[in-house]
Amino acid sequence: MKLRSYNFAIQIKAMGSKEIVIIGGGFAGINLAMQLSGNNNFHITVVDRNNYNFFPPLLYQVATGFLEASNISYPFRKLFQGKKNINFRMGEFVKVVQQENKIIISNGELKYDYLVFATGTETNFFGIENVKNNAIPMKTVSDALEMRNHFLQKMEEATITDDKVEKKKLLNIVVAGGGPTGVEVSGMLAELKKNALHKDYPELADTGLESNIYLVDAGKAVLSPMSEKSQKDTYEALSKLGVIIKLNIHVKDYVDGIVMLDNNENIETKTLIWAAGVTSHVFEGIDAACYGRAKRLMVDEFNKVTGTQNIYAIGDTCIQTTDKEFPNGHPQVAQVAIQQGKNLAKNFIAIANEKDQKAFKYIDKGSLAIIGRNKAVADLSKTLHFRGFIAWFIWVFVHLISLINYRNRVKTLYNWMIAYFTKDQSLRMIIRPSKDEDMR
Repeated sequence: MKLRSYNFAIQIKAMGSKEIVIIGGGFAGINLAMQLSGNNNFHITVVDRNNYNFFPPLLYQVATGFLEASNISYPFRKLFQGKKNINFRMGEFVKVVQQENKIIISNGELKYDYLVFATGTETNFFGIENVKNNAIPMKTVSDALEMRNHFLQKMEEATITDDKVEKKKLLNIVVAGGGPTGVEVSGMLAELKKNALHKDYPELADTGLESNIYLVDAGKAVLSPMSEKSQKDTYEALSKLGVIIKLNIHVKDYVDGIVMLDNNENIETKTLIWAAGVTSHVFEGIDAACYGRAKRLMVDEFNKVTGTQNIYAIGDTCIQTTDKEFPNGHPQVAQVAIQQGKNLAKNFIAIANEKDQKAFKYIDKGSLAIIGRNKAVADLSKTLHFRGFIAWFIWVFVHLISLINYRNRVKTLYNWMIAYFTKDQSLRMIIRPSKDEDMR
């Protein structure tokens, strides 16, 4: 009797539920899906090019060998186990056919009642083709692993070359972009250089050759979205770590191992890390008039895309100007994506119950950036600012609880404890699949 009753319930649910397709399984998409978990009014399909969710704020720690990729990643199918109204589909978005309420992806088609774009952003190379082809971006787990492999490979090459010019080019590093990612990468590399590399590479310890880490930004300060106190503290902390900071300067080109700056200065390096900007995606089937600044989809106060009936956008891929506190759009940060995902879920439930929707209003919980061991900055309000160990502790706590499940939190805490007490980590391994393995 129980089995028959269960099957009948499933049939009613399948007949009456609205189909929501979410493109992208990042902060915004996951929070939307999880808030609707167990709600029989909806069936959700999450579409993503990867089969795992990952935590972008810690990518640079994977790139510098302080965390494993599995510390910040978790399979979607494992995450959705037991959630009967959520499915996962691995695939690439191709286009939307609005008049038929369907999307085409790389391996098929999906029908929808509501379509939600939550794809985040991609790296903006500002049309500099040589930078696009040769620099290392910091947007995906693959980027982070590639950076780690590249950095360690250049160190190995530096140990065997007798050419001092070539050795310095291999050891110099340029980081383009003075936002949180650029600052955190620069600080972590400087800590690594100071505390660990002379142990791993004794061949380089007594050469007398000075290698440099450069942080280049087009703005007048690092961490431009944060307070002046945070900007000043960060500049001083990075400088003490030995990072050479160049402000009000653009990267003009990157040719033959030479970073060309617009002040006519050249820096010889085999490693250019690009954290200088992002841009949103353009989706085939969405009218050009729907896009605003930086290709972000324009949405109303309920995150519905302008000029559409049942298409929504949340997180970094949208721009919303209806929030009085943010008339030029919200910052492209994790908290906006999380809050928009949760608010849209509540609005879908309101629509199903024929109740009024709630306009999105962003609650700014502050900004954080880590610079190095016991070094961080935190703006928790317009007047509440912390730096040093207290800010570092806040950063550690916030990032730990923000990881997607307890397994990631425990593994990350374990690795951080080792790194904190030893000032080192044992994850600096070059791991690449062979060409034969790629073909299997």
